[in-house]
Amino acid sequence: MTTLALGTLAGCSNQKQLAYPAAPSDNTVDTIFGMTVPDPYRPLENDTAAETLRWVEAENKVTEDYLSKIPFRSKINSRLTELNNYVKRGMTYRENDGMFYFFENDGLKNQSVLYRKPTVDSTEREVFLDPNTLSDDGTVALTGVFQSKDGKYTAYTISRSGSDWTEIFVMDTKTKELLPDHILWGKFTDASWDGDGFYYSAYPVPEEGKEFSNANQNHLVYYHKLGTPQSEDTIAFSDPQHPFHFHRAQVAESQPVTFVHIGGAGVGDALKVRKNGVWTDMLPSQDYNNSVIDVIDNKIYIVTSYGAPKNRLMVADLANPSVENWKELVPEADGVLTGAQFSGDKLFLTYEKDAANQVAIYDMNGKKEADVKLPGYGSVSVYTERKHPGEVYYSFSSFTAPAAQYAYDMATGESKLIFQAEINGVDLGEYVTEQVFYPSADGTKVPMFLTYKKGLERNGKNPVYLYGYGGFNVSLTPGFSANRLFLLENGVIYAQANLRGGSEYGEEWHQAGTKMNKLNVFNDFIAAAEYLVKEGWTSPDFLTIEGGSNGGLLVGASVNMRPDLFKVAIPRVGVMDMMRYHLFTIGWNWASDYGTSADSPEMAKYLLDYSPLHAIRNDGTPYPAILVTTADHDDRVVPAHSFKYAAALQAADTGDAPKLIRIDSKAGHGAGKPIAKVLEEYTDMYSFMFENLGIEPK
Repeated sequence: MTTLALGTLAGCSNQKQLAYPAAPSDNTVDTIFGMTVPDPYRPLENDTAAETLRWVEAENKVTEDYLSKIPFRSKINSRLTELNNYVKRGMTYRENDGMFYFFENDGLKNQSVLYRKPTVDSTEREVFLDPNTLSDDGTVALTGVFQSKDGKYTAYTISRSGSDWTEIFVMDTKTKELLPDHILWGKFTDASWDGDGFYYSAYPVPEEGKEFSNANQNHLVYYHKLGTPQSEDTIAFSDPQHPFHFHRAQVAESQPVTFVHIGGAGVGDALKVRKNGVWTDMLPSQDYNNSVIDVIDNKIYIVTSYGAPKNRLMVADLANPSVENWKELVPEADGVLTGAQFSGDKLFLTYEKDAANQVAIYDMNGKKEADVKLPGYGSVSVYTERKHPGEVYYSFSSFTAPAAQYAYDMATGESKLIFQAEINGVDLGEYVTEQVFYPSADGTKVPMFLTYKKGLERNGKNPVYLYGYGGFNVSLTPGFSANRLFLLENGVIYAQANLRGGSEYGEEWHQAGTKMNKLNVFNDFIAAAEYLVKEGWTSPDFLTIEGGSNGGLLVGASVNMRPDLFKVAIPRVGVMDMMRYHLFTIGWNWASDYGTSADSPEMAKYLLDYSPLHAIRNDGTPYPAILVTTADHDDRVVPAHSFKYAAALQAADTGDAPKLIRIDSKAGHGAGKPIAKVLEEYTDMYSFMFENLGIEPK
């Protein structure tokens, strides 16, 4: 194994070339279905090894030295701080204790604070839970709040430093006194109350030193009785024959019926219900998405993709709940059904059409009564309670409008604005969003949103920031970002492409971007860039691409396929080693989208051909400037992906443009990241981008 040292890029003598640290390496070569697959940077998979830690420190020094020389870096940070310093408020909702709760951030708090008040219109409020007090640096995030059915107790979940590992605490709702109950090693879990305790999901205690890298197996559902230690919790559900399955318990709101959702081996989840102490299959296949809405009068209401790629609303009889006995209440429609909620005897259904939300009202017999008039096309979140009919609230946001809250009047069909976020000194009316449809390589029409400053000319020289994801049934709907506003006010066009692999048009759209169809996703993204150039919006010299997680894979693969098309690329916390991703933490769960190198010779070769780590060119082909980002506590996509990819990039002959990696500390995959770290990261991303575009921002 080589020692850590600084050296110039192998095989390149250009004086402009940056000097990168030599990465720990060995002579590892895998043989997969007869294919020889070198993996020289295998030692970087050990993220706690001394050599890896020294390499991380050296890489961060190179990156910081580069970024610190950018003259406008501090100004970008100042402007981003100004833009983010506005009041942000989450949805107001009534809890089981009768009080109204909402999250709010008065500007630059690292984490939003949970408040409560006696009525929705009350100006009196009190802090219920402030996660900023849970750590000195904001790296403890509040990830969920779950009140008992009687409202007496509130369980809440936290994560530390961005990890997926979850802890559960319990407090007295009225007094806010913390109880001794404390759950460790939970993961992908709620606290679902039933009687004098709750269900939660957890893994066995991991091996010390491997908490953030080893594969997770044997996800169990436990029941915790209040006032007892975790060691006395009972196993409510287990499946030792399938150690790589996820299990999550759900207790219905209106009737105490318990379900278990089982995932990990398909695109959706299997569903069981407990009857007379025995778990009964409702839908055993994991090939369909299933969401239990509620149980009312022994009828189970379910949103499902079973028999409907765009989803439909079904009803099952609790006495005879297996799928062959389900009855259709609301059939599949043109848009994708993404959610359903009860308000008294009315159903509020949320749809997605062309990547924007719509809301419709139905009666209990499945008859449509009305559409909710929305402010425009954007993203909508609806809150209703069956036991509080008439209390209907929704939030709405778009690319040019931060989240606003409305109260919906069932009688008149009108919406009343109850909260509108405002950013001082910013006129959001200066910007416009349009939706375009462009052809991909196979002729498929793909939608894309373009947001930019009014009056912008198509002169081929506008900087464009193109973002995509394209996977795991995730849809990219319009949403607001104060950080993105900085781009807009500097003349950048923000482009968001709705690639195959997402859920924008239902399960068929999703499947068209999975496994042996994955190249469709990259082709859709490349076609978006080509369309922007062809239509005169920009040129390759002004094109930046960015994506995170599966989107990091998207960026890495697209750069390898078309390095000539982009000037800057920012792959964030990406899946970069497609041959070994399934061996770490929960990577095995992604096989339904990707397939694995162990599946077949054909699948292994398909993955190897596009794997960002393995498909890097090494023949002098100029690559765009690349800034890789990852974090030391990322146990979703382990940092080894980005470590090995960056090391391989820096060792390859891909031209003079910088190939840097930014490795954050006490941070994870992204969820719950404190605002201070978010601002630092976006400062560095935008500084890197503008520097390499040759543009000094205002």
